[in-house]
Amino acid sequence: MQDINKNIWSDQTLRMAERITANHQIDSELYTKYDVKRGLRDINGKGVLAGLTEISEIISYTVVDMEMIPCDGKLYYQGINVEDLVTGFMREKRFGFEETIFLLLFGSLPTEEELVDFKRVLVEKRELPNGFTRDIIMKAPSPDIMNAMSRAVLALYSYDKRANDTTIPNVLNQCLGLISLFPRLAVYAYVTYNHFYNGKSLIIHAPDPSKSLAENFLYMLRPDNSYTELEARILDLALVLHAEHGGGNNSTFVDHVVTSSGTDTYSVIAASLGSLKGPKHGGANIKVTEMFDDLKAHVKDWNDEEEIANYLKNLLHKEAFDKMGLIYGMGHAVYSVSDPRAKMLKMFVEDLANEKGLNDELKLYKTVERLAPEIIARERKIYKGVCINVDFYSGFIYDMLNIPHELYTPMFAMARIAGWSAHRLEEIVNGGKIIRPAYKAVNKHKEYSSLESRDYDD
Repeated sequence: MQDINKNIWSDQTLRMAERITANHQIDSELYTKYDVKRGLRDINGKGVLAGLTEISEIISYTVVDMEMIPCDGKLYYQGINVEDLVTGFMREKRFGFEETIFLLLFGSLPTEEELVDFKRVLVEKRELPNGFTRDIIMKAPSPDIMNAMSRAVLALYSYDKRANDTTIPNVLNQCLGLISLFPRLAVYAYVTYNHFYNGKSLIIHAPDPSKSLAENFLYMLRPDNSYTELEARILDLALVLHAEHGGGNNSTFVDHVVTSSGTDTYSVIAASLGSLKGPKHGGANIKVTEMFDDLKAHVKDWNDEEEIANYLKNLLHKEAFDKMGLIYGMGHAVYSVSDPRAKMLKMFVEDLANEKGLNDELKLYKTVERLAPEIIARERKIYKGVCINVDFYSGFIYDMLNIPHELYTPMFAMARIAGWSAHRLEEIVNGGKIIRPAYKAVNKHKEYSSLESRDYDD
């Protein structure tokens, strides 16, 4: 136990915690003996096939002569290359997140008329129940916005007369409502927290029905409602790229598992939020920006590549930043040559850095992007390839947009609820059986002893 715990917990609690740790420790060799796929991954880190989906596809390798050859990563939404999707709406100077939501939910791109109608439906569903902001959000401010959003989602169950109806039309209606409300729930939870915890002015803006989901997020967050067109377009792009990433990521798998139990939409989305909140899943871009803040504080000359390289080596040797031995934003469980989402974000980072006057910071990011793979390969003897992931530049983008760190993961949720909704509907359409993996008991059988005869050492 850490010494700090002695100042927090009683001796009795610490003894109980130690007992739990001792009695629940499983011999690591048993996982190998029984061929257990820990984390639902094989020994090479490849995910165990647990389901089928048409919603999205990730390609990170090709097969040549029965050998897996890493390639530039590709991401497909409902069979459409996301790079083509982004190029299309960017070329036509349109916001693309609403169009992407339609594609994920319905399996095809909308016609012009369908897109107009779909946007109108989303606008109609942005209204919160009477008194909800005061009674649910403001009366219980939370320092963690993800927890506040989960509570709000579960509270919305109480306002839905058909909350337990799991028919496709009703679930679709519920999902569209939550997709529309997520930016509002996130911003309102944040400004409430910022007021009650930090003493800042409490300014609540209603969404503007003429604006997109990305525009409205900035419009509601900023006290003066101001934002530039470039800011809104880059945020819209980030939402598109975070909207979906296959059925195998943790929060989407949670979505499938909880949906398969037959429960309501609000419980499913709250469970997915709880998964995404975890720092191993949704909090990586915060770690990237914090790591760069630490780098900038300890590297005196940002143009000295040797000094930067030494800092990166110190990271790997657990001698810098959080002592975890990681260079955040580098590497991915699936991609090894390139993360397509990172490539697309990087295309627009330079424009935003120019607008914000942060070209020196951008140069530093690019230097780390170039040096880190070489250092990781040399220090860790990993030669399969390490590339930047989507978190590497997304945190920098959010920083340039002056978005508080407390909202980074909620913004991820604002995007990913599109994918969660599509996967929930897909599970209902194709499901029927509750998802129930097997666990093998490896404990020894024990004899029951009477209460007065039990004598355990402290």
